[in-house]
Amino acid sequence: MLWAKGAPDAKAGGGDEIINVYQQTGDHLVTNIHNPSVTPFLPPADKATGIAIIIAPGGGHRELWIDHEGYNIAQKLADQGIAAFVLKYRLSRDKNSTYSLHHSVQDMLQAVRLVRSRAAEWKIDSDKIGIMGFSAGGQVAAMADIQADTALLVGDDPLEAFSSKPRFQALIYPAWVNDIPVSKRSSPAFILGGYKDMESISTGMANLYLKFKEQNVPAEVHIYANAGHGFGIRTGDKGPSAKWLTTLIAWLYDINKISREQ
Repeated sequence: MLWAKGAPDAKAGGGDEIINVYQQTGDHLVTNIHNPSVTPFLPPADKATGIAIIIAPGGGHRELWIDHEGYNIAQKLADQGIAAFVLKYRLSRDKNSTYSLHHSVQDMLQAVRLVRSRAAEWKIDSDKIGIMGFSAGGQVAAMADIQADTALLVGDDPLEAFSSKPRFQALIYPAWVNDIPVSKRSSPAFILGGYKDMESISTGMANLYLKFKEQNVPAEVHIYANAGHGFGIRTGDKGPSAKWLTTLIAWLYDINKISREQ
């Protein structure tokens, strides 16, 4: 659980999470989230780099595609020495939802505080904690970065003593990308997606990079010519875009000043 006393504005009596299986791919889809949480994937102590990243899967704010945009990514990152945490956040477009994007962002910011609060226990450098989001989760991650450490806190949660500001952000085919604000206090960004995505995203990612450039915030962008939307990582993936995680890991090492030989 992220919130010791329950998430702010959590729907009373909302019931348990619902997990469905998308028969075409076997992906698990999570809905009806009222008690946000993170699932840790920690690297072996002898491989730990100190880097940590909190992952927000996508699903159009209606559901979370928890495997190919969550657990699959997290396990591969942990195998490479990077602690990963898959976030289940509240969904603003779920059936009968009482939540907004604000609540999803709250959950991401609380996840950053939680990971930072347990950094020593989990062998994490508190200055090397970042966030990543896919599609709708990319919007959540980007909005969390821009809003971090700006919200009025009520003072009754011990995690409020910890900063919610990530040190970097990875935005993978982010949805509503043209609405993402950038400022000089934005964290360094990694942007990745496909040329064959919907027009607003495929061109929006390039425009987002230019926003970071204009604010003099370090950013890197990768757009694969033959990729569309929602590729994530699945067993059997082929082609250049199947190797995108290697590109991300190289950036994580670079931005966190860690030798590839470590």
